[in-house]
Amino acid sequence: MGKGRLEAFSDGVIAIIITIMVLEMKVPHEASLSALWLIYPVFISYVLSFIYTGIYWNNHHHMLHAVQKINGPVLWANLHLLFWLSLIPFATGWMGENHFSEVPVALYGVVLMMAGVAYYILSRMLIRLHGKDSALAKAVGSDFKGKISVAGYAFAIPLSFLNRWIGLGLYVLVAVMWLIPDRRIEKVINS
Repeated sequence: MGKGRLEAFSDGVIAIIITIMVLEMKVPHEASLSALWLIYPVFISYVLSFIYTGIYWNNHHHMLHAVQKINGPVLWANLHLLFWLSLIPFATGWMGENHFSEVPVALYGVVLMMAGVAYYILSRMLIRLHGKDSALAKAVGSDFKGKISVAGYAFAIPLSFLNRWIGLGLYVLVAVMWLIPDRRIEKVINS
């Protein structure tokens, strides 16, 4: 089956996720800089989550660009990914509203880790469908970057209970790692 509906549905869900996140940000009732300062955790958590959502959208787009078809297991793997991504607004809001308290920061890490696992599963399902010699398989390789990301989240979750800033710092570090353009898929497709 073709991939067009999967791409359109996924793009729509990701757009809704971003919309929910921005709508959850409440404006201060006072017109002062001190009022803005009181909500800085909400804004910072929104920025981090916007970046993560953008990273997933970008990589999802490139991954689907490298494939020609999908099947039932790919549809379910994609829904699995979208489920975890859809929890980002909740985890973001809870973390920001509670000024980066330990439990919300740890839960944020659980959501990120599970989204990373779900993305890995989706990529493996697509590689299985297209074969080990496919453009996607060559581009993704062993997916070292993806595995390091999940490991980073797994370390950050318990560390969040010891020091929330260490956990949050690891989430930022993983995001920065993905902000460096990953052109593996583009190189394979264009060659």
